[in-house]
Amino acid sequence: MWLSAAACAVIAGLPPGPPTPAPAVPDVVVVVYEHASPAPEPPVSLPVTPWEVGEWRASWSEQEHAQAVAAVRDAIAHGEVYQVNLVGHWQASYQGDPARALARIAALPGAQYGGVLSGSGWAVATASPECLLRITNDRIQTHPIKGTRPATAAGRAELLASTKERAEHVMIVDLERNDLARIARTGTVRVERLYAVRRWCQLWQAESVVSARLAEGVDLAAVLRALCPGGSVVGAPKQAALEVIHTHEPVGRGPSMGAAGYLTTTELDLGLTIRTVAVDADAVHVWAGGGITWGSDPALEVAEAASKAAPLWAAVSSAATGGDGSA
Repeated sequence: MWLSAAACAVIAGLPPGPPTPAPAVPDVVVVVYEHASPAPEPPVSLPVTPWEVGEWRASWSEQEHAQAVAAVRDAIAHGEVYQVNLVGHWQASYQGDPARALARIAALPGAQYGGVLSGSGWAVATASPECLLRITNDRIQTHPIKGTRPATAAGRAELLASTKERAEHVMIVDLERNDLARIARTGTVRVERLYAVRRWCQLWQAESVVSARLAEGVDLAAVLRALCPGGSVVGAPKQAALEVIHTHEPVGRGPSMGAAGYLTTTELDLGLTIRTVAVDADAVHVWAGGGITWGSDPALEVAEAASKAAPLWAAVSSAATGGDGSA
């Protein structure tokens, strides 16, 4: 199952936002698997088409991105929001078969929800490290990620010591506690782990785990309405943050910042589709961003978004050279 950012917003009764730059990718994809004996497939020999990627072009300039960060800080100063996650978009023309590039995305180090999904005229790949929601029996968890630094000893120490990053993180943890409380048995919401540092590619990121026991009668629709869209890619309060996002982001988030995973008769496991790449007939698309608080520095926020996109750019480009793409 794959849900776009717009689909997640609509599920929650919120506006879908600006048009996606990759309209060929559906907003909702569901693949149904049945247990059956696989039929033998005859060997197929296809020509290998060389993979080439053009120059990456951003949907907003660094100056425009920095201005959007400043505008969010103004909204925070006026009490309209507490935090907003701004997301940038890049695209590049390409030639050849994208399959190898997308496989490299899904295999990036730290990808808890690595995978590729494709259809007629489109394909998506994610290397997401973040659990949006996981349900086993009546227990539900969410693992919000907020806070990023380079994966060095100094970067880890800086992330652990950062007042700004910790405040940003705790805001989202509180938001997720509130989201879970809407569908939980009274008194069962717990923060199991707070501000633990995990690695994704060449970045440290801070992760918490919030859990609860589902109330009687809660169904899939109620769970999705409560948890979608993911708080860490929107902000707080969600509706007000989305209004700011839709005002300042130049294009829609497409299949990124949504949800992807699987559903069985006893389990539901959905990752938040950060670190996502989409391909349509004309271009490769990448999205990345970060949470903006009053303590945000516009130049540093622009740099952070680029640092999250960089491993995706590298993996896509390395498919043409045979490199490992793990930058």
